[in-house]
Amino acid sequence: MSASVVLLALGVGAVAGAAIVLLIIWVVRQREIEEEKTSNDIPKGVALLIKKLDGAVFITDKSLNVLAASEGASKLSLVAQGRILIPELVTLAEQASAGKDSRREDFEISRGPLGDATQTITAHASPFRSRFVLVTVIDRGEFLRLDEIRREFVANVSHELKTPIASVGLLAEALQEAADDPEMVRHFAERLTSEAERLGSITREIIELSRLQGEGALAEFEPITVQSIIDKAVDQNRVVAKAKQIKLVSGGELDAVIYGDGARLVVALNNLIANAVHYSPENSQVGIGAVRRDSFIEIAVTDQGIGMTKEEVERVFERFYRTDQARSRSTGGTGLGLSIVKHIVSNHGGDIRVWSAPGKGSTFTIRIPEAETPGKDTSA
Repeated sequence: MSASVVLLALGVGAVAGAAIVLLIIWVVRQREIEEEKTSNDIPKGVALLIKKLDGAVFITDKSLNVLAASEGASKLSLVAQGRILIPELVTLAEQASAGKDSRREDFEISRGPLGDATQTITAHASPFRSRFVLVTVIDRGEFLRLDEIRREFVANVSHELKTPIASVGLLAEALQEAADDPEMVRHFAERLTSEAERLGSITREIIELSRLQGEGALAEFEPITVQSIIDKAVDQNRVVAKAKQIKLVSGGELDAVIYGDGARLVVALNNLIANAVHYSPENSQVGIGAVRRDSFIEIAVTDQGIGMTKEEVERVFERFYRTDQARSRSTGGTGLGLSIVKHIVSNHGGDIRVWSAPGKGSTFTIRIPEAETPGKDTSA
């Protein structure tokens, strides 16, 4: 037999063998496809993927039994024990089970066992592999809440800036008309400077609040002692306090260490001390104390000032809110200081609390996690 014939025979055999292998693979795959078409089980890997998704997603069969759901779907109380809990979502899933995509945007659903709370969602349901229904839900409530906050913030900023801007314009006109009267020129110039400083203060605090609300606002964290924070904040208020003969007293566990942004923490404590000084009578005292409690460091600022009512305490951290409008304006207050404090403390994983009573003063307490220091016994 010649070499060419042998090579031809080998080639034909190889092609035939490859064809048989491909045929076997095709037959096996077709069998798997047929089994998937008749099986009620979710395709391999799909259930795992659904469970790992961040949003609210779930899959049902034709009978609307929930076969797999993400953690978000359970948290929003959309599904439980293999059933869809929301009637509106049942309707969407039924439409998708009939073979068509369905979608509803921004509608409210009941939340909670008594149905006394609602949330706004957008839902979409579509057929999946002809035997299943895929439902995705977006919680729109948080988006709508943030949009409302943004609109309210813009409205507040516009309102707050309107007064000093108008005052600057009127004072400038008065200054021109009083050009021949040095005493009046001096008076209007002082008023103009005061309004310009107030306008600058509002602008700076708006910028500071915007930075705190942005991502990565507090990126430079490092160990810092409570004493260093308190000392710097007290120094920034010492001149004003001395002018009112107010004694600033600090004490407690000042050697405690916090892990955070030292500059921003000084800003927060400075705002609290400044408020305490502004609202305290002359010849009084403002105390700043620190104590360890349950893995937190509590820093309290206590004054002997005018205090607040229960209604004022509930609103005191709102942007631009002032408990005493006339006095705040006379001292240059913007109503943003406590809102800034709250954001700084929150970004450090802490919170802020307030106790106050009319005529008895106020105590603002910030709590921030204590930094773990090498060799410290944390078993106690």
